[in-house]
Amino acid sequence: MADVSRRFFMRHLRSTPTNWVRHSVRGRAKREGIGLAFWYRPLTAVLSEVPVDDRELPLLFHARTSDFTDVTVQATVTYRVADPAVAVGRLDFSIDPYTGKARARPLDQIATLLAELAQQPALDLLTRLPLAEALTEVAGVREAVSAALGNEPRLSDLGVQVVSARVVAIRPEPELERALQTPTREAVQVEADRATFARRAQAVEQERGIAENELQNKIELARREQQLVEQNGANTRRKAELVAAAQLVEAQGRAEREKLLNAAEAEKEQLLAEAKAAGVRALGVAEGEAEAAKLAAYRDLPPAVLQGLALRELAGQLPEIGQLTVTPDVVTNLLSRFGAASSDR
Repeated sequence: MADVSRRFFMRHLRSTPTNWVRHSVRGRAKREGIGLAFWYRPLTAVLSEVPVDDRELPLLFHARTSDFTDVTVQATVTYRVADPAVAVGRLDFSIDPYTGKARARPLDQIATLLAELAQQPALDLLTRLPLAEALTEVAGVREAVSAALGNEPRLSDLGVQVVSARVVAIRPEPELERALQTPTREAVQVEADRATFARRAQAVEQERGIAENELQNKIELARREQQLVEQNGANTRRKAELVAAAQLVEAQGRAEREKLLNAAEAEKEQLLAEAKAAGVRALGVAEGEAEAAKLAAYRDLPPAVLQGLALRELAGQLPEIGQLTVTPDVVTNLLSRFGAASSDR
């Protein structure tokens, strides 16, 4: 909608780049074009505004196939007013000179005409097709609608040009659509089940392979453990043998050393015994010789001297005597002996 502003008794209109505006005074076009801005007198001005941008018209209509099944066609038609001067002469695009509001709804007339023109070729085509083919004939319906709208003279007379026509979907009723989807859904489910079973079988096979690998690993570990135990036993046995051999060698060496020591001790004792015997023998000989010399010295002494020496020797070896009692017999005997010895001299 154009922007209309007031200045005293005059009005100013400012259009947009996508609207075509015609200003007529007394039945003659004073100015027309896209994106205009001008002053005018509302009492004498006749204004028309035509949008020239591309517009989307969504369509939704029902059709019946050759097997008497209702389907819904969803399409979209893109159009624009290519010749606004012609459209102004055929449709009411006038606007209020005081407010700039449209006085009619010409775009709704164009939309109704496009919907009727687009439905007719689609209905003609779908009526000749069964349901299964009609649901897949999207390209054929699109081509039929585009051809019908492109060659329609009434649109050219209105200055309307169809830019494109698109068929979004052709769908049956919801219950029938679910029934038609059942075989495909079941087939997809079968494939999904087959894939699930295959995946499970593959998983079982992989688990079996993993279990076999684990069993082989356990067997290999047990075998290596057995080898380790055997090797440890052999090492222990070898160590014991080496220790026993070392102990045997050490015992033999100790016995040999003890034997040598015993032999040395025996030889030493023998030598000591021989030396001792020789010493004892020499000492005995010396003592014998001394005793013989002593006896030889005492041999020529008189008996009284010998008795005195004996008494002296005996006195030196007697224990301590507290009291000594001398009887007259002893003194008489001794005195008689001394007297005899003195007379002999």
